[in-house]
Order: sequence, then structure tokens, then C-alpha cells
Amino acid sequence: MQIDTLIDKLTPCLVDAETGEILSTIFSIATKNDIAELSNKGWAFDWSADSLDKLNIYKLLIKDDDTIQGLIATEVFRGAVYIHLLESAPQNRGEDKKYEGVGGHLFAIAMRLSVALGFGGYIFFDAKNMELVKHYSDMLGANRLYSPVHEYRMEVQEDNTSKIINKYTMKGDLNVV
Repeated sequence: MQIDTLIDKLTPCLVDAETGEILSTIFSIATKNDIAELSNKGWAFDWSADSLDKLNIYKLLIKDDDTIQGLIATEVFRGAVYIHLLESAPQNRGEDKKYEGVGGHLFAIAMRLSVALGFGGYIFFDAKNMELVKHYSDMLGANRLYSPVHEYRMEVQEDNTSKIINKYTMKGDLNVV
């Protein structure tokens, strides 16, 4: 799978795109019920696919609101956290998005997981195209890895992840399934 979520802003909390109001965020493991409710709601990926069963899927929420603002699927792989899939909710994409900052929050969840597991924040993922390689380099300080597995494989090393993690104030539960 390839990551193609744009990071509009690196923000400590989500920002209401219309009013500029700052909203506190939380995250936790997404349940099968959470994911089942997404079908036919405009999500680009099938989050209930069997290929995601053994992955850790986290949901991003606004505090005191159970509407999922974004999802990220991660796997612990060879001393790092690999991001299989990451998606902002349909209402948070495009010019008329409801909230800004979702993409950055989702990457920060993976980075926090990496730190919690003793990997220093190191993450890697596969970008969809060269334009996104540049975008993730600019926004996250990600580096392109030359890999036979995927032509746009990227990594974010510990020095850059610590800067991003420190920016986010969200609370959450990193239970690994």
C-alpha cells in the first residue's frame, strides 16, 4: 500500500479550518466496530480488509467526540514501525476540509509507537509518487530509501521524529495488538 495523505500543517491540536478554533485530540486502537461503520462513508480505503487484520490500526478523535478524523495502520517490522496505510477522514480532505492537521497527527502516532517500543521514533513507509516524496521530505524531514521493495520507500529518523512528537499534545493509548 502507498501513503498519499497530504500534511497540511503540523499542529499541536486539530484546527477548525473555518473558524481557526483549536481542538484537543486523542487516539486509541480502532475496533472492528469502528472500522465496520466506515463502509459507504467516503473513505478511500477498505479499512476492514483482511490484509489489515494483523496490523495495529489507530483512530484519531477530537476529545469528547467519537467521530473518527483519521486512521493509521502500523506494523512492528525489524526494529521499526512501518506505516502500511494512513488516511484522513473524508471530511478532512480537499479545499473544504473541516479540520487541519490530521495527517501530521497520524504520523506522530506512529512515531510515538516507535518510541514506546524502544525504536527511538524511527518509522518508514511507502509514498505514492515522487511529488509526495518531496512533500514528506519537506514536512517531516523524511529521507528516501533506495529499496528493491518500493521505489518511493521513505524513512523518518529519530532526530526528526523527536521534533514532531514534541509538537503534538494529543493523549492516547498505544496498546499493540
